[in-house]
Amino acid sequence: MAFLFGTTLFNPVEWLDALKLALPGMEFRVWPDRIGRQEDIEYLLLQNSIKFDYAACPNLKAIFTFGAGVDHVLKNPALPKHVPIVRMPAEGMVRNMTHYVLYGVLHFHRNFHVFQAAQRQAKWSDLRESTPAARAVGVLGLGELGGDAVRALADQGFKTLGWSRRPRTIPGVRTFAGPESLDAMLAETDILVGLLPLTPETTGLINARALAKLRRGAFVINAGRGPQIVDTDLIAALDSGHIAGAMLDVFVTEPLPADHPYWRHPKVVVTPHIASWNNVGSAAEHVAVNVRRIQASERPHPVVDRAAGY
Repeated sequence: MAFLFGTTLFNPVEWLDALKLALPGMEFRVWPDRIGRQEDIEYLLLQNSIKFDYAACPNLKAIFTFGAGVDHVLKNPALPKHVPIVRMPAEGMVRNMTHYVLYGVLHFHRNFHVFQAAQRQAKWSDLRESTPAARAVGVLGLGELGGDAVRALADQGFKTLGWSRRPRTIPGVRTFAGPESLDAMLAETDILVGLLPLTPETTGLINARALAKLRRGAFVINAGRGPQIVDTDLIAALDSGHIAGAMLDVFVTEPLPADHPYWRHPKVVVTPHIASWNNVGSAAEHVAVNVRRIQASERPHPVVDRAAGY
């Protein structure tokens, strides 16, 4: 019985130490250096840039994912239908994501993007912001991450709007549901926050048409998934002035290539996919609890809904 750990972005030593502590006696292997006999592998913990050959692991019992996004697992056509995909606990991720969203919204609302540009020119810029109630923030995605973020924004006094696939009711938030209502929400939005899972329906959702629906001078924050934004369309909207700025944490290709225009665009803030993460110790314990459930012939939790894509 073996557990395969695969990552290209995280420190494997810290994770392996935590996993070994939580699962004493388990054999751990690290992709791609120490895979060994793949028939022995029963559990996988994979980060989103890993391309794995599931067919070589006939005894696989569960796949654990690092973060909220599971599209990297679901898009592999060789994914065994009977193997559950287990999400990581959401508590730490929710807190960190809400902090990121609050920072991004306040960054633009308080005109820090203007002050940063003025500093580079040694220019004293005494610019005052409007009240939060006069600024409409629209959040795409009202699940665990988006729901908590939009509540926090409402608590800060912002006019808050939320859009989701299915109807949701959140006190203090005006909600929209379904593709037919998206344009109406965008038309009222000053700061757009993307927190959607990646599905065929959300891929390319923030495109030229959607950006044109936003109020002129709007801002875009994306911490959902990179392919939800059409990069060329966003850059064109920034260059035209219709979009005043963007804060982006996720990208089509990660790490973001050094020659990508986002790095040097004066209206773009780039962060390296750090908006939300789990505590290593609690995540390792979550994995251990679910391994023990599976070994006792019980169902792990929470399991991804493959049909919904999240």
